[in-house]
Amino acid sequence: MSMSVALLWVVSPTSEVSNGTGFLDSVREGNRVFVSSRFLARDRNLKWNGRIMKGGRQRWNFGSLNADSRYACLGGSRTEKEGTFSVQSSLVASPAGEMTASSEKKVYDVVLKQAALVKRQLRSTDELEVKPDIVVPGNLGLLSEAYDRCGEVCAEYAKTFYLGTKLMTPERRRAIWAIYVWCRRTDELVDGPNASHITPQALDRWEARLEDIFSGRPFDMLDAALSDTVSRFPVDIQPFRDMIEGMRMDLWKSRYNNFDELYLYCYYVAGTVGLMSVPVMGIAPESKATTESVYNAALALGLANQLTNILRDVGEDARRGRVYLPQDELAQAELSDEDIFAGKVTDKWRNFMKKQIQRARKFFDESEKGVTELDSASRWPVLAALLLYRKILDEIEANDYNNFTRRAYVSKPKKLLTLPIAYAKSLVPPNRTSSPLAKT
Repeated sequence: MSMSVALLWVVSPTSEVSNGTGFLDSVREGNRVFVSSRFLARDRNLKWNGRIMKGGRQRWNFGSLNADSRYACLGGSRTEKEGTFSVQSSLVASPAGEMTASSEKKVYDVVLKQAALVKRQLRSTDELEVKPDIVVPGNLGLLSEAYDRCGEVCAEYAKTFYLGTKLMTPERRRAIWAIYVWCRRTDELVDGPNASHITPQALDRWEARLEDIFSGRPFDMLDAALSDTVSRFPVDIQPFRDMIEGMRMDLWKSRYNNFDELYLYCYYVAGTVGLMSVPVMGIAPESKATTESVYNAALALGLANQLTNILRDVGEDARRGRVYLPQDELAQAELSDEDIFAGKVTDKWRNFMKKQIQRARKFFDESEKGVTELDSASRWPVLAALLLYRKILDEIEANDYNNFTRRAYVSKPKKLLTLPIAYAKSLVPPNRTSSPLAKT
């Protein structure tokens, strides 16, 4: 199941991302590129593509978006891994009488951690702005080239969103491009053309590379842009780790017993994107909402988008032997996996789908409350994502709930009509007096 990139939506479901041979060659040779502004190489003799280059124009390894599982994480040193963030959550009774943590509480603990990081940044700077940077002569152009490459990828595979990022400040849009590219590369590990070769060990190596990125030791050009981004903005590593965990789940889990299990999966592969992005997009200075509530709204958008993906792709997933619908709710509707594999639209299926769509819409409604609290320059692309993805649910209904053989999509004319509506909504400032997310 592809992740739902919560804030990055107009990606063709059939688009393929080509390999970059420079990336694969560099990984095989174990080269490392030091480009983050805090960790730029100080020696003029830099090792690039297995050669010592003295002076002249330094060349980058262009990263492949398809992080090929056969090669993608094999090179470079592995840093000692930080302790895994252990979520201590409230307890609920399991059917067996045991006490277990709810997925919602687990995720909320991550939300609180990221919100606390942002609030510390706000207290130290009075406003969310980029951190001062140390510029090493001769390397600024390389970093700019890395960001430009991320922008090119975003422009090619998320055209409408790319247009929306143009309204952001240069620092913010470059950071969003870098996050987008990392998320896409991560998703390609399990859903790309080489997904059949992926192993848990490859994902472990990909996570080790993530640790290097956050430590200022990027491996290739695309890593370099993200490494610089996380040095500038109060972005926590945990949502990135959690997205990789979602990829791990796709390697072994193809059924979800209840919505609590599905909620956690949706957070891993989509809700994480909202938590990654809000520190960059920023909260409006005039907003009276709590930081936690804005992050919860971003999380809700990711969950809504992924639930929509699941409902849209029921037939496609079934042909891969996967069912991303809660098993207990299927049983309550007197349905089973066999009914899904049969692909027949019945009254039972229609009634079941109506309830699933209703739940997804509730998450969209919850997320919309928080979008108005974002910085004014960041609202339009997020609102457009929300409105367009929500329309997929309308298309499922228009198809008479046949998501077995018909793929619901929003036509280009409807997309074009939606964009000005989203832009008009983005101009509405946060409600300073009666916001449902206001501090109390």
